[in-house]
Amino acid sequence: MNEATGLDVPLAFARRMDRIDGLAHYRARFLGTDADVETANPRSYLDGNSLGRPLRASAERIADFLQHDWGTRLIRGWDEQWMDLPLQIGDDLGLACLGAEPGQVFVGDSTTVLLYKLARAAVDSRPRRTEIVLDSDNFPTDRYVLEGIARERGLTLRWIDSDTEGGVTAEQVRSVVGPQTSLVLLSHVAYRSGYLADMRAITAVAHEHDALVLWDLSHSVGSVPIELDRCDVDLAVGCSYKYLSGGPGAPAFGYVKSDLQPVLTQPIQGWMGSQAIFEMGPGYQPATGIRRFMSGTPAVLGMLAMQDTIAMLGEATIGSVRAKSVALTEFAITLVDDWLAPMGVTVASPREQTHRGGHVTINHPLMRQVTKILWDNDVIPDFRSPNGLRLGLAPLSTSFVETYDGVAAVRDVLRGILLGQSGVAEWAGTEAGQRGRPGL
Repeated sequence: MNEATGLDVPLAFARRMDRIDGLAHYRARFLGTDADVETANPRSYLDGNSLGRPLRASAERIADFLQHDWGTRLIRGWDEQWMDLPLQIGDDLGLACLGAEPGQVFVGDSTTVLLYKLARAAVDSRPRRTEIVLDSDNFPTDRYVLEGIARERGLTLRWIDSDTEGGVTAEQVRSVVGPQTSLVLLSHVAYRSGYLADMRAITAVAHEHDALVLWDLSHSVGSVPIELDRCDVDLAVGCSYKYLSGGPGAPAFGYVKSDLQPVLTQPIQGWMGSQAIFEMGPGYQPATGIRRFMSGTPAVLGMLAMQDTIAMLGEATIGSVRAKSVALTEFAITLVDDWLAPMGVTVASPREQTHRGGHVTINHPLMRQVTKILWDNDVIPDFRSPNGLRLGLAPLSTSFVETYDGVAAVRDVLRGILLGQSGVAEWAGTEAGQRGRPGL
């Protein structure tokens, strides 16, 4: 990649990588990419780690569902297919992306609600233990949920001081976990830095003290190979609207290891998790298996788009997706080093590919202003306080040229601000600034 040093050479490299990319043909399956010349597509969309692009197949599936499944079958749809959809999709997701055998994954509530349900079930299963381990830079929801559970149950939070430009290591976990630890909650890929935690090693450390481990997979599922069964993971949750392209607010998924399912009692007892759903009995009796962790009526519409992405990931294979993800992030870091480092930009993500997930975060005091200007001009990364701009490179929908264009836009806008200008006019007139416009 060291050939990407001039202004023209990296563009030639990007074009060549797109030509030889074995996954490049998947890009055309997404709405809003190069194939949609009739629409005003973003010049560069680099936020697939926050909200994935929709698939064409999903648009067709949802329209067909409204017209036929819901429109003609009406309430009969529950008996015919909808009731088992959360478990069917869960099994498909487990096999395609999570390394989980059937009967351990379900689609249910939001990520926040599932975190609460599984974390509460975990600490309640260890009633004589008094501590929960988590890290200071985990996603806010994870921290807030556990703060609430600790308050409810009179537990102590043991904090790992995690680096905003790194992540949690097995050694750090070993230093705080002990005989009073009931639960360890960590993110597989750190939302800010993109640090990829060692799931197997950290889980093993927690198990040395018979503590349960709950992994948040929101920033890794669909981008990084996950082996829940092989890593002996107890519990996991993840959202579906990032690399799984489930759409805004699509329901999250939960994983409960098979031998834990009869042991744990989830705290939100709803009719969908009861043993006899339609008997409407006087008291709650939990269902057997993974269904017992469900609560309310499944969000059928919210689950539809997930099916197409999961099928596509199974077809492409998560190993191939990961290989392209590594290549994209390596390319982005090379461009940042060549173009942006001289302006004071630093890479806040791990440079070692084995420790890096699917996005790259770059820091500069002006990144909040840069992000606003980029968004106003149809280049879409995202910003994370205090100074981070994230480049979210979704392997099946993001091309190397799109990555080139996005980083070039960051370069020109930042340079313009530093020179007392916006940088927009200079960049918009370039080939990178025009690429993606209809008819070009």
